Amino acid sequence: MRSRLSPWRVRYQQRFAAPQTVVVQPTTWCNLDCRYCYLPFRKLKHQMPLEVAEALAQAVAQFDDSGHPIGIVWHGGEPLAVGQQKFAALLAPFEALRRAGRVHHYVQTNATLLTETWCDLLAADDVRVGVSIDGPAALNAERVDLRGKPAFDRILRGISQLREHGIPFSVISVVGALGIAMPEELLEFLTSLGGHSVGFNLEEVEGVNTDRQPPTAVQAEEFWRRTLTWTREHPGAPAVREVERLAEYLHLIRSGQRAEWDGRRLDPIPTISWKGDVVLLSPELADTAAPEYGDFVAGNILDRPLPEILRDAHRLRYVRDFLTGLDRCQAECEFFDFCRGAQAANRYFENGDLTTTETNYCRVSRQALVTALSTLATKEAVA
Repeated sequence: MRSRLSPWRVRYQQRFAAPQTVVVQPTTWCNLDCRYCYLPFRKLKHQMPLEVAEALAQAVAQFDDSGHPIGIVWHGGEPLAVGQQKFAALLAPFEALRRAGRVHHYVQTNATLLTETWCDLLAADDVRVGVSIDGPAALNAERVDLRGKPAFDRILRGISQLREHGIPFSVISVVGALGIAMPEELLEFLTSLGGHSVGFNLEEVEGVNTDRQPPTAVQAEEFWRRTLTWTREHPGAPAVREVERLAEYLHLIRSGQRAEWDGRRLDPIPTISWKGDVVLLSPELADTAAPEYGDFVAGNILDRPLPEILRDAHRLRYVRDFLTGLDRCQAECEFFDFCRGAQAANRYFENGDLTTTETNYCRVSRQALVTALSTLATKEAVA
């Protein structure tokens, strides 16, 4: 007799696909001390043992080959702070998978440690690079080192190294109280850096970053309206991640491909800590003390294979609460068709409960973007 799947497992499988992204924490330590950082252990120098990387590579090899490489995203702390020899050793267990087209490496870095030899290593392993920089010096002032000194010039030197070595890179900017009112200046500066794409993270309340005022929905709508206008007027500029996502959604809906959009499931985004602990749904939940949710730890890859941990994810209380919240989002929110549901970390850090729905992150990063486009379209129709 065929055993019946539990209702929670069915709900999980309906919402989530196999992982396409695995976030890996090679170290907790960062050589910067950004004032808005959410990481609680960034001043501790824990490093990932090689056995964790080996166990992860073995686990990734067990996933079905979808024809698209799984993104292995090295994200800290500051990943390059482990040093070139250690970083190369952590990449080594994945080499056969990389050569077979099963994985692709990414690193998110503050770029201050980049040198010619680092660039040689990144190029040799075809590591795709994301650089964190918040704009020109005045907008980047929150990015400081451990002595409180601005990191801006060092970030630019690192970017120069990437350009000199022909290494493509993207940019992620945290948009705070100053940047939210200066989208054109921000976009012009980021374009001048030579990256191929830009992502904007409007400052959020999460982790240990709890005492700063995030942007409001009104500020965000104005930011996105001006961003949309600027990108349309500068077709050769780098792609803006959020604008591209909205454009893809609209293209699929308008071209009769709604089924493709509706059929897309969420990525569980397993995050592997330096010691092998697995956290699901949002990388920002890693290293979070939350006794009611078992600190969000789904297991450890040194004890259980990652595919097995993912198979049983529906048993976790925090995953069930998140699924409940997703159902509520779909039933209650007019933006769900595009947004696909509030982020787990934002629900927890803003509302303290994963069964909840709307967050400020929703309002400023999803809803305000859609509303800004609608406002522009209405103005153009009237004009």
